[in-house]
Amino acid sequence: MISRRMTCRGIAVMLAVVTVLPVGAAYAEPVPPASGPEAELVPGVPPGPYQPWQIDTPDQVLAPKVYTPTATEDKAEPRDAMEATYALVEYVPLGDAAAKVACSKRTGPYQRQVERWLKLKVDGKQSGADCLAIRGFQTKHKIKPSIGFAGPVTWAHMQLLSAKKNPNAAKKCPVRSYRVACVDLTRQLTWVQKGKKVIYGPVPMRSGRAGYGTRTGWKKVYWKHKNHWSTLYNTPMPYSQFFDGGQAFHAVYGSIYTTVGSWGCVNLRLADARKLWGVLKKGDRVYVWGRRAGT
Repeated sequence: MISRRMTCRGIAVMLAVVTVLPVGAAYAEPVPPASGPEAELVPGVPPGPYQPWQIDTPDQVLAPKVYTPTATEDKAEPRDAMEATYALVEYVPLGDAAAKVACSKRTGPYQRQVERWLKLKVDGKQSGADCLAIRGFQTKHKIKPSIGFAGPVTWAHMQLLSAKKNPNAAKKCPVRSYRVACVDLTRQLTWVQKGKKVIYGPVPMRSGRAGYGTRTGWKKVYWKHKNHWSTLYNTPMPYSQFFDGGQAFHAVYGSIYTTVGSWGCVNLRLADARKLWGVLKKGDRVYVWGRRAGT
């Protein structure tokens, strides 16, 4: 019998042939590969022991069993993430990764967007000049491998940089006198605002994949559980803040830039989830809008 505490998880998806599951984890059927231009992309450098690329655990679409944690439980802080867990590892064509090319000749799935951001000629076709400019950006922002491929991680980081000054410039998130946690599925960003003032973020996130999307509209934080665990797969969901059934803000110990999304939760880096924990209170409102690419 599956515990009702089992909720959505969004651990990184392994895009290689061999499936690695943590010791003690139950077996899960492999998830079909992503479709579209990112389907054949792989992590450009080995993730290393700090960040295994593994199969997601399934979303049971169940709200957690709500209870009041003891003072002892709340006092315990989730373990820190290991060094380089959230390194910016770009997804690149398998051939480029295998050959360890210095400058990719391939047109990336976000070629036009990246060209426009870098103020290059916007034609959607990779050129030598494009590669050098993209590689320069990747090197500056420690995106590896810096081979000039216009992949999803490079574009996501550009969107984050563009949103830093005013994430709500497009006025997609309603302005209220109270705190509103804004979840932008299109740009994969989240922040908290009170009135017009941004009091948290923006930070990068990972929302639900196709068929398991993070539900849009107005929500409310109804339960906070700092040390929440998936009881079936024995995997942590640190700093969980549930706002819609089994969907919650929570940290993951792995990349949030995978080309396949979570099973519905809003996944965050540990430091971001920890800070958000201190910003949001039970009863605070959450507004979700937009659409994740590929969903």
